[in-house]
Formats: sequence, C-alpha cells, structure tokens
Amino acid sequence: MRLVVGLGNPGTQYQGNRHNVGFMVVDELLRRAGGPAGRSTFGAVVAVGPRAAQRVLFCKPMEFMNVSGQAVARVAQFWKVGPAETVVVHDELDLPFAQLRLAPGGGPGGHNGLRSIIADWGTPDFARVRVGIGRPPPGSDVAGYVLTNFPRAEQTELPHLVSEAADAVEAMLREGVTPAMNKFNVKKKK
Repeated sequence: MRLVVGLGNPGTQYQGNRHNVGFMVVDELLRRAGGPAGRSTFGAVVAVGPRAAQRVLFCKPMEFMNVSGQAVARVAQFWKVGPAETVVVHDELDLPFAQLRLAPGGGPGGHNGLRSIIADWGTPDFARVRVGIGRPPPGSDVAGYVLTNFPRAEQTELPHLVSEAADAVEAMLREGVTPAMNKFNVKKKK
C-alpha cells in the first residue's frame, strides 16, 4: 500500500486558500479513482482506492497545518505504511505559481506541515510534490498570504495546476520518484 497525503487546513473558511492546494490535489485524485468517500479517522479524512495497479491510501489531515504530522503518523502506523511509501503534496512559496517540483525527500524548507510530519515520523525521507504558489510582495505577511484564496487571475489556471499535480502523483506511484522527477521538474516557458 502507498500513502498520499495532501496538506491543508480543515474548515470551509480555508477551502480555497493557497495553503490548501494539497487538499485540492487529493480531492482530484479521489475523483479520478471513482471517488471513494473518505471517512474521518485518526484526525484525518482517509479513503482507500486503487491507483496504478496498487492500493493507495489518500489522507487529508484534519488538524491544523502545524500539527498535521500527528494525524499522518497515526494513519501511517495503523495501515503500516512507512515514509518510503509516502508522497506528500503541499504548497511551496519558493516556486512561482503553477510550477511543480518533485523530490524524494528533504528538509521542511520553512513549511510547518512538513516540519510537523518530519518531527512526528523522525525522518524527512518521504517523497514530495511541491506546488508553487509564489511569494507575497516583499514586506508582506507570509502567514496572511498562504491563508488567503488564490486571486481571480490564478483561479482560472488552478484547475490545470491541480490536474498536473495529480498527474505527477500518479506518475510517482506508477513509475517511481526519479522518472516522475525527470518528467515534471522542467521549467515552464513563459
């Protein structure tokens, strides 16, 4: 079994926030899988579905971002899925909007959700799909930026971005991290 975690914050008030793009990608993957309804357990919404000829556990932690690792660790422990079998999808300030970067592991890079998962698992060795949301203007509040909805101009591109990120997750599950990185870690032409 593989585990796909989408990071975000629970509650309808955060639904369209930049910080919730991980939830959006997991929702798209569930839609593609035929939409097995998730159920609340271990502090997360969890659904099991077939993807890439294997069983995949989809997880959206329902605890706030800075403690989301607790739910991820509980879910992974119950289903006996380790970090090496896990893909975490999250927003990334250090990438321009609509750019993706796949990685086999790494540090938290200032992302509180990743920091929480690393702390609760004791390792940074899980794959990531980093979804670019861009940086706020200099001097702006970063927390306020990630907790606001995508602006109208970006909302028109958002479905394509979410779909491409879901494609990247499926490629990681089907082909492995390195082949997926070779396919998706390319700079987009302006």
